[in-house]
Amino acid sequence: MKRFALIGHPLGHSFSQAYFTEKFQREKIDACYEVFDLENISEIRQILLKYTDLQGFNVTIPYKEAIIPYLDDIDKTAEEVGAVNTVKVLEDGKLKGFNTDIIGLEASLCVIAKEARHPALILGTGGASKAVQYVLKQQGLPFHLVSRDPNKGHFTYEALTPEIIKEHLLIINATPVGMAPKITEAPVIPYEALTSQHILFDLIYNPEETLFLKRGKEHGAQTINGLTMLHAQAEASWEVWNQE
Repeated sequence: MKRFALIGHPLGHSFSQAYFTEKFQREKIDACYEVFDLENISEIRQILLKYTDLQGFNVTIPYKEAIIPYLDDIDKTAEEVGAVNTVKVLEDGKLKGFNTDIIGLEASLCVIAKEARHPALILGTGGASKAVQYVLKQQGLPFHLVSRDPNKGHFTYEALTPEIIKEHLLIINATPVGMAPKITEAPVIPYEALTSQHILFDLIYNPEETLFLKRGKEHGAQTINGLTMLHAQAEASWEVWNQE
């Protein structure tokens, strides 16, 4: 039996595990998918020593950037992005990193980006945000970053004004704020400035409708969650693990 996995922290209920388990059963694939909640990325070494049948694994928050020093090789696109969400264990035991978030994001953003006529506002500057930035650049859509750290973004959350929100009709949450179990939280932005012209895209898929999306919908904004992205990147991960 082949073994695959997800690493991150904290993980809780994993949609990836449910997705791949169902896929393996449906397609009669002799494989399993496990979840490894690592308090420190260095624990990946113990996982690899213990599970010598591990064929590959997905990487989620907060290790999409931290995993890179543990890799022996990295795909060109993942290197350009600066973040990895899929790792293939090669026959010699070496690790190669990929970024299939790109494919998932393209599936969600391609139509939106073509229709957009204003800069996007990306909340967060971590590994997920880097994938979003890469895709928007590929689509030719300008963007501004929002960060708690004034040295990392164009705006801090405290600096966001209704005027800034009105100038950015596509707002993407690339942070874990609002993810289960902390479903009563939402990024701090001037929601009252949202209109029916706005599109709110949350990379979070658990819950399916975050407080960020609920507040957007209350002001007439179109809302999109991360499920389409999840499914597309999962299938892309499977292709990576099975390519020669």
